[in-house]
Amino acid sequence: MRSTYLFTSESVSEGHPDKVSDQISDAIVDLFLSKDPEARVACETLTTTQLVVLAGEVRGKGMIDTDGNWEDGAQEEIQRVVRETVKQIGYEQSGFHWKNLTFENHLHPQSSDIAQGVDASGNKDEGAGDQGIMFGYAANDTPDLMPATLDYSHKILGRMADDRHSGKAPFLEPDAKSQVTLRYEGSKAVACTAVVVSTQHAPDYCSPWEKDGKSGGDADKYAQLHDYVKGVIGDIIPAELLSDETEYHINPTGKFEIGGPDGDAGLTGRKIIVDTYGGAAPHGGGAFSGKDPTKVDRSAAYITRYLAKNIVAAGLAQRCTIQLAYAIGVSKPLSLYVDTHGTGTVGDDRIEDAIRGIEKLGGLTPRGIRTHLGLNKPIYRRTAAYGHFGRKPEGDHFPWERTDLVDDLKAALA
Repeated sequence: MRSTYLFTSESVSEGHPDKVSDQISDAIVDLFLSKDPEARVACETLTTTQLVVLAGEVRGKGMIDTDGNWEDGAQEEIQRVVRETVKQIGYEQSGFHWKNLTFENHLHPQSSDIAQGVDASGNKDEGAGDQGIMFGYAANDTPDLMPATLDYSHKILGRMADDRHSGKAPFLEPDAKSQVTLRYEGSKAVACTAVVVSTQHAPDYCSPWEKDGKSGGDADKYAQLHDYVKGVIGDIIPAELLSDETEYHINPTGKFEIGGPDGDAGLTGRKIIVDTYGGAAPHGGGAFSGKDPTKVDRSAAYITRYLAKNIVAAGLAQRCTIQLAYAIGVSKPLSLYVDTHGTGTVGDDRIEDAIRGIEKLGGLTPRGIRTHLGLNKPIYRRTAAYGHFGRKPEGDHFPWERTDLVDDLKAALA
């Protein structure tokens, strides 16, 4: 590793078009799981100007009958959930309004070919829903054991969303992006060199300068927006990292009034680096949102984060990356790989053996993962904005962020 370098991560808000799609998809997952904990959902969402389209495969009691037909009222309930999700995000604009948008539902029953390979039967355990590789990561950069660049990027936008919803910052609109660059010496962040925040705003809060022959916005309102965002940045990023040399790029284009799905089409699963580790760790390529927890793209990514976080929390390493691999229809993982990047207090192979020997993990099979983490519950809508990882475990939510495996790991490695 170089002794001095710059590293950058970005985040996007709940109102970003791709995140609107993610939240709708996960709201549908939650709807199905609320009626049937063993429901199967693969829901993709397209959002654009005054239009939401769902497509994918589903199966679940209370929604789809045994003949593969919709239960009475099921499609109406899906539409209600879609509109309510958009409303909660805050879209009541002429180009995208929860009440006036057109909704199309193209969800259909899950393929029987997939079902026979995945479902448990007789002495056969439930198989993985697809082949693939999944990664988990943790580092002692922050109390949440997340990369600091991503942690700060998420929290800047989270604070802005809270202020928008509470009315403290009524000039903000739902769509926003952030980006944080830190200078590192070794593995320690020593300075924030640049922060970028672009946020959708109310009329007149754009740059007051003329552009393309058109008059700009109100200078005082523009300054108010700029000062507000800079204040949020100062609240989130530690003061010792900020200096007169930090570059602030706040709405650098000058105007951001048209945003969300009216400004750019949104699709489920297009923000997988924002969802995970901000580029600080490998990614297997599979998105999370819209997938029930039998899909190892989701559940195995959660268990690898859980394992990596507990390894770092146990003091066994300062950084840890874990990989799992699966084959469709096969219950046991094909491989387990641990890399502590030279920071481990014991050998990586010993940590791998310890993980394999912890019985409560259920052999890291899809069912074992879901049972240990309690994933067959409607807990996914909240994951679909501001990151799936580094969140506070509350009740049934974000169980993969618990550090309740620390003692088991220490005992296995004693």
